[in-house]
Amino acid sequence: MAKEFSRVDRLSQQVKKEMAVILQREIKDPRLHSMITVSDVEVSRDLSHAKVFVTFLGMDNEKVEDNLKILNDAAGYVRSLIGKRIETRIVPHIRFAFDQSLNEGIRMATLVASVRQEDQRKRQEIGHNDDEPAEEQRKGGEEA
Repeated sequence: MAKEFSRVDRLSQQVKKEMAVILQREIKDPRLHSMITVSDVEVSRDLSHAKVFVTFLGMDNEKVEDNLKILNDAAGYVRSLIGKRIETRIVPHIRFAFDQSLNEGIRMATLVASVRQEDQRKRQEIGHNDDEPAEEQRKGGEEA
């Protein structure tokens, strides 16, 4: 019988859940950004280390580095809070890292939207309408 989730995956999910609550409710540092999102947690196979990926909404790179330094300085305290909440023999050492995927996703969506707008503008300049290709496809489908 195969296991659905390994112990590492279960611990990773549990740490992610608890970390989100801790960062929102327990950490009261006024220097920290108020909107911190835990996007993923990678736990090592021996369960001794956890890399916590966080995102900060609407923040420039300089402030992101400052916030990561603050979080990494508070990692010991956060680890002790997680140790109190999770029933496990080993509480992983925590390291915070910035997750670029949200910013990259937003950047890619913006690029796609701008390309679509440019394509739409060029079609209108030429005199084509968006409905014409669909009509041509229907006519082609009826003939076949």
